[in-house]
Amino acid sequence: MSNICVIGTGYVGLVTGTCFADLGNTVVCVDIDAERIKGLNQDRLPIFEPGLEEMVARNRRKGRLKFTTSYDEGVENAEFVFLAVGTPSDSDGSADMRQVEAAAQGVGKCLRQDAVIINKSTVPIGTGDQVARILREHAPSGLRFEVVSNPEFLREGSAVLDFMEPDRIIIGSDDGESARRVAELYHALGARIMITSLRTAEMIKYASNAILASRISFINEIAQTCEKLGADVKVVAEGMGLDKRIGNLFLNAGIGFGGSCFPKDVKALKRMAEQVGCDPKLLTAVMHINAEQRLLFVEKVERAIGGLRSKSLGVWGLSFKPNTDDLRDAPSIDIISLLLERGASVKAYDPAAMERFSEIVPSAVLCKNAYEAASGCDALLLLTEWNEFKQVDLAAVKHSMARPVFLDGRNLSDPEEMVRLGFEYWGVGRACPAKPLDGDSKTSSVVSTSSK
Repeated sequence: MSNICVIGTGYVGLVTGTCFADLGNTVVCVDIDAERIKGLNQDRLPIFEPGLEEMVARNRRKGRLKFTTSYDEGVENAEFVFLAVGTPSDSDGSADMRQVEAAAQGVGKCLRQDAVIINKSTVPIGTGDQVARILREHAPSGLRFEVVSNPEFLREGSAVLDFMEPDRIIIGSDDGESARRVAELYHALGARIMITSLRTAEMIKYASNAILASRISFINEIAQTCEKLGADVKVVAEGMGLDKRIGNLFLNAGIGFGGSCFPKDVKALKRMAEQVGCDPKLLTAVMHINAEQRLLFVEKVERAIGGLRSKSLGVWGLSFKPNTDDLRDAPSIDIISLLLERGASVKAYDPAAMERFSEIVPSAVLCKNAYEAASGCDALLLLTEWNEFKQVDLAAVKHSMARPVFLDGRNLSDPEEMVRLGFEYWGVGRACPAKPLDGDSKTSSVVSTSSK
C-alpha cells in the first residue's frame, strides 16, 4: 500500500482520494478552502455524490483518509501526489491554469523525498512539461520526481462506480518506471491500462469529451429536423444505436449538455487548435448547437402557451444531470433566466440543487416537492431527468395545473401515455404537440413516464 496526497477536494479530488483510501492506501487530501476541510473532517461533503459520504466516513474512521489545508502535512510522506484542481474556462475559452500552477508551486516547496507527481486535472496539452518546470524551480535540489498524466473519466452521479469499475486507465509518461508505479496503484481494479506519452494522454482526455459532446449536438441537430418532418428522434436514435459501429450512448436529444467538463473542454480544445493554426469547424458547430438548444426550448414554451408574459411555469429539475447538485453550465440557468426575462414567473423543484440555484437565480420560487412546483401552472417543464419524476402521480399533477401542458426537455415521457392522461405533450425532436382527443382524462393511477 502507498502514501498518497491529493491536491484539491472537488469532484475529482475527493472521489480519487477517497477511493484510493478504500483500496487500502493512506491518503491525505489538501485544499486551501478552510471551511471545506472543516466540513470534510466532520463528514460533511461539499458535493452530492451517491455513495461517497459513507465511503468518506468509513475511511476516516479507519485512519486511512485525512483532510488538511497544509501542503506540508499532505506532501510530507507522499510517494504519489495527485493534482486535482479546477481548470475553468478563461475569457478566451482556454483553460485557466492558475490553480494548477499554484498547486505545483505548493507541492514543490514541500517535497522532502522523491515522488511521482500526477496530473489528474483536465489540462491543456503540454501542461506536464509546464508542471515539471515549476517543480524544478521550487523543489529542493537533489530530489528526483517525474510528472505523469492520468486523466479522469468520472461521471458526476456515478463517480465512485466509475473509479472502481473503469473502462480503462490512461497513464502518460516519458519515464517508464514512473508509469509502471502509477499503474500498480490501479492494479486491484483489474482494468485495462494504456501507457502513452505525456502529451498523448493529455489529448486523450480532451478528445474523449469532445466526441461525446459532438454526439449530443449531432442528435440535437437531427431532432430539429425530425420535429419539422414528423419523425420521432428517440426512435431514430434507438435504430441508429443498434448498429454496432455507432452504439446507443450519448444519443439522447434534449436541451443540450452542461456541467463542468463538456462545455469548458470543448472550448479549450477549440482554443488549442486555433493557437497552432488549425480551424476546428466541428468543435465550433458543437458549441453553437448546444447553446441554441436552450433558446429553442424557450421558444417552444412560448408557442405552447401563447406567450410568456404573466404566465406561471413549473420546472422539474435544475442540476445539469440527475444524481448531482452541480449547476455548472446547467441548461436550467439559461432557460429559467430567459423565461423570467420574458415575463413569466417560475416555480421549481430539484431533489438536490435548489440551495445552490437560489444563489444564482434568486427570483425563481423554489418548492418543497414536484407537486408544489406544478400546482396552478400554465405549463410544466422537465429539465433534468431525475428518477423521482418517473414516480409521480401524473393524474394528480394534471388536475392541479391551470393548463395541462407538459414540455419534456429530456424526452423522459411516453407521448401516448401523457396524451392518455390528458396532457398536451411537447418533446424534443418529436411531433409537437401531442394532444388528447377529448382534452381531459380522469385517470388517477400512479404511472411511470419512462419510454416504452
